[in-house]
Amino acid sequence: MQLRYKPFELLLKYPFSISGFTRTSTPLMLLEIECEGQIGYGEASMVPYHGESVATATAFLSKVKLDWLKLPFDFDELIAYLDELAPGNPNIKAAIDIALHDLQEKLEGKPCYTYFGSDPEQMPATSITIGMDTPEVILQKVKDAELAKILKVKLGGEADKLLIETIRSVSNKPLFVDANQGWKDRIQASEMIHWLHEQDVVLIEQPMDKNNWDDNAWVSEQSPIPILGDESIQRLADVEKAKGVYQGINIKLMKSAGMYEAYQMIQRARELDLKILIGCMSETSCATLAGAALAPLCDWADLDGPFLTKNNPFPNPDFKDGKWVLADRSGLGLA
Repeated sequence: MQLRYKPFELLLKYPFSISGFTRTSTPLMLLEIECEGQIGYGEASMVPYHGESVATATAFLSKVKLDWLKLPFDFDELIAYLDELAPGNPNIKAAIDIALHDLQEKLEGKPCYTYFGSDPEQMPATSITIGMDTPEVILQKVKDAELAKILKVKLGGEADKLLIETIRSVSNKPLFVDANQGWKDRIQASEMIHWLHEQDVVLIEQPMDKNNWDDNAWVSEQSPIPILGDESIQRLADVEKAKGVYQGINIKLMKSAGMYEAYQMIQRARELDLKILIGCMSETSCATLAGAALAPLCDWADLDGPFLTKNNPFPNPDFKDGKWVLADRSGLGLA
């Protein structure tokens, strides 16, 4: 089993601003794992504020040996092995997990989504994100996102209402909101949430600091809109913490260390009666299709990487009626 990897700088169409951070590109590590004449593709999207980099990914990969794996792959054993190599590093662990899922299902001649029991007919519409910007640029971003049935809006700054009002001046599409921990006062946060409810906002992610469990729980209890934990819910062990604090969780493969643990998080969230949004970082078609394989098991999707980037090294997946189309091809379905 051969493991190959290379860094790649994914360029964004617009400077991407959230509460407290702006970037114009995202460093990736693109992976290939070859076995029996087939290649599985994976990807680590390493947004800088999560602490991973090309250097940390390279250091981690230098320790990885996969010759002990036998088909069908034991992903429980794989997760345990990767976590024993080093704590953290979920981005590069996700790349390995994604590549192995792609590889295994190619060797078996099946689409990845069948491994998880996903029904393509249950695919939710995916939102396209509008990052913080001037009203003029916001209007252009909304125009660029015309294929979307839902828009996702980044809030948590001083111009939150202006941003929403600018969008509402040209679009009546439902909105997802992500505050990225940007609201600091729970009373003001609650007032903003009630105002957003009048603007046809469907859900709100991470309104307050991820470590402020009490205020997030208070805001959730007051809210007429489902409140989801994002930064506060990373891997499987965190799902339990969401009950009683949030109405749902945002699962991202780059947080969960890949598809397999994301699937486990979905199952546990269902047991706890939590709603589920499957989201993403800045990603290519590779990680987007990995997320899309699980999206039919979730309530909402925010898998917009290919729409926000300008040098996707893979063809864009099929997109129809606001939804990704899961192709009847083996593996992830990369064209």
